Amino acid sequence: MSAALTTPTDRIDLPAAEDAAARLLAALGADPDDEGLRETPRRMAAAYAELLTPQPFRPTTFPNDEGYDELVVARAIPFHSLCMHHLLPFHGVAHVAYLPGERIIGLSKLGRVVELFARELQIQERLTVQIADWLDEHLAPRGVGVVLEAEHLCMSLRGVQKLGARTLTSALHGLVRDDPRTRQEFLTFVGAGHAV
Repeated sequence: MSAALTTPTDRIDLPAAEDAAARLLAALGADPDDEGLRETPRRMAAAYAELLTPQPFRPTTFPNDEGYDELVVARAIPFHSLCMHHLLPFHGVAHVAYLPGERIIGLSKLGRVVELFARELQIQERLTVQIADWLDEHLAPRGVGVVLEAEHLCMSLRGVQKLGARTLTSALHGLVRDDPRTRQEFLTFVGAGHAV
């Protein structure tokens, strides 16, 4: 539980990504040797490497010595990720809550957990579940609730082109799922009681 968590940066082959970006530009009818495009393959590779590499962090937890037994909720944590189907971004906010057991977590780590899983090729449904499962595994809380709201550029810029449409997903565990009062309290806190 105390080890730093991150996705290894050595899994990204920057020279191969740069070469692939140059070939993609050419396949799209662009001239990679054009003055305005010469550095684009390098920039593309670096941008994707940045988007797919989370910052390392230690999941600092503390004993729940005071016996706090109500929801801890972090609302509207901004995030962005890359759709694994189109490699276009999706972005929005995460609402993350847990009902403490014997341990509590440093509040900033809730945002770090969101980033840990958002910084990979993703689908929103899996991202939601990964965040909730991580909290279950590392805290052993009495309940967990995660709601993500996101706009997907693969839906707003292409295909149906519905700019501004937002997708909501949820993952509820333990008492946040099974106790109607706690579930409603969580959904009210995150403003999703009517949508989830």
